Amino acid sequence: MNIHFNLSETDYLHFNLFHVKHSETARKALLMQRWTGPVLFLILSYLFSTITDISFLLSFSTFFVISVIWFVFYPKYFFSLIIRHTKKMLKEGQNDGLIGEHRLMISEKGITDCTSNGESHANWSGIKELKEDDQFFYLYNTSVSAYILPKSAITNVDEVRSYIKNHFISSTVAKR
Repeated sequence: MNIHFNLSETDYLHFNLFHVKHSETARKALLMQRWTGPVLFLILSYLFSTITDISFLLSFSTFFVISVIWFVFYPKYFFSLIIRHTKKMLKEGQNDGLIGEHRLMISEKGITDCTSNGESHANWSGIKELKEDDQFFYLYNTSVSAYILPKSAITNVDEVRSYIKNHFISSTVAKR
């Protein structure tokens, strides 16, 4: 099965957001950062009221509002930060083979990805995880990288899903 597609920067950013949203480590970091700000703000309200002549109630209510705003809007900031940093990293160097034309060959043996930069191959035993969202299949070959397959490049998505799952599952069983 040969699939030709063009992977854009937007597609790669989409993968990074998907990965961060589904990563246990990233979720823990987001949760920690989301709660740390409000706790510090509330501690600051106490310190601010003891250092100045402002009443604790006024100081607490002001910092409480700031804490709620932080808690509500921090995830949006966190994910926009991921996008910004990923864009910066993409601009740092050569991304031939990552962004651009791909020819993905899916066979009984595994996956071969041909790009302008060369070719990479992974046996089915080298695929660690299979994930998908409404636009892409992600065939993880490490904990942080994956073959990105746009569903828009596929004529029969269910057939490809079934084919990939059957080979992925059979290689997972063979590993044990």
